[in-house]
Amino acid sequence: MDAGAPPYPPLEDRPIKNTIVLFDVDETLTPARRSVSPEMLQTLERLRQKVAIGYVGGSNLQKQQEQLGTGDRPVTSMFDFCFSENGLTAFKLGQELPSNSFIKWLGEEKYKELANWTLHYIADLDIPIKRGTFIEFRNGMVNVSPVGRNASTQERNDYQAYDLQNKVRETMVAKMREKFGHWGLT
Repeated sequence: MDAGAPPYPPLEDRPIKNTIVLFDVDETLTPARRSVSPEMLQTLERLRQKVAIGYVGGSNLQKQQEQLGTGDRPVTSMFDFCFSENGLTAFKLGQELPSNSFIKWLGEEKYKELANWTLHYIADLDIPIKRGTFIEFRNGMVNVSPVGRNASTQERNDYQAYDLQNKVRETMVAKMREKFGHWGLT
């Protein structure tokens, strides 16, 4: 444990046993894709004295380190349990647990078919803006963003308002279910 971290009692010595207080990252511990506040970190440190804590999120560990960790403190040392990529990358007390990947489960040929269909679909969309990185592979999922992962926070907010009226994502998901539903994807 680094010098900046308070000592934590072993899990079996914490007052609340057999319980994990598990937090989502975006919009719970942090604003979406932003850094955690010092006040939240202090609250988590106090809570960790009493009970096991963890987080779960769809992003990869590197992005969660950027949001929750610090330059000198790995996020895996700040929580008892860390579940990146919706749990496919997991840590318990700083030690990585066995994992799997979406591509191993689905297969490379099917993944390429899905990625190609998605990119063609987005290319044909007539939406107010597009900012790049429309599809991002993660071990546990594929993150699809019609506006692009490179959009600014304001552009994302503007797109969300547009999407609520025009149902771009809802329509795309329905077409994906029609095309790939037999694969068992959700």
